Amino acid sequence: MAINWFPGHMAKTRREIKENLKLVDAIIEIRDARIVRSSKNPDIDDLCGNKPRIILLNKSDLSEEKVTKEWIRALSKDNIRVLTVNCITGEGLKSIKAVVNELLQEKHERKKAKGIVNITDRVMVVGIPNVGKSSFINKVAKSSIAKTGDRPGVTRSRQWIKTKIGIELMDTPGILWPKLESEETQLNLAFTGAIKDEVMDIEELALKLVERLQDKYPQKLMERYKLKELSETPLDNMDNIGRKRGAVIARGEIDYNRVAVMLLDEFRGGKIGHISLETP
Repeated sequence: MAINWFPGHMAKTRREIKENLKLVDAIIEIRDARIVRSSKNPDIDDLCGNKPRIILLNKSDLSEEKVTKEWIRALSKDNIRVLTVNCITGEGLKSIKAVVNELLQEKHERKKAKGIVNITDRVMVVGIPNVGKSSFINKVAKSSIAKTGDRPGVTRSRQWIKTKIGIELMDTPGILWPKLESEETQLNLAFTGAIKDEVMDIEELALKLVERLQDKYPQKLMERYKLKELSETPLDNMDNIGRKRGAVIARGEIDYNRVAVMLLDEFRGGKIGHISLETP
């Protein structure tokens, strides 16, 4: 199932990130805690270089806690901190300011030595589509999402956003990368909604999801859809789920579109359970 989705504005965003990097003190990179590897744009490392970075594992309420802790240990480095957050409820976001201060401690000390007391840290927010960037910004911004005006060297359309946590954010549109190499990455992004459903066959996508869940989380799949047992064949399991949910049309045939929409919605909403599709 080949999936590639790289609209023209994403190439433009990549250029903007590179051009505006010199204007920020640090990077906040948001990933999906369920697919930590797949929701990392491989271009980000090259674009951001050695800039201090905070990786926010968003939707951590939907992932398996044990696996998420493994990811935190695996990703943490000298200039990279990793936090689990929920950008809808705001859980974990209060820790960000202290982590920014820690990462930029030397820079702050240099400024204070020059007599600069009021220090405002500027941070660029990056991430793939539908990973929670807008929710994050809305949660930490003031209610009006106040703009502080253009800075030197920034295009007229680029605005800085004040926040409740004492930093200014530069937002960037969500970007994927030109070629998604592995089918696993393609599917993980599609399962979680990072790629628009409209550009793919959602019935085939849902069948792939059933196949993945019956392999990694068979008990959760059975419990959610009240199945006494699972077949080895994903299509048979999808049929049984359809019958359990009454997605049956004329002559007892399964309404696969209805089953597909339901499966994807319930997975994305966490109704099937805490699921991590990748481990470090």
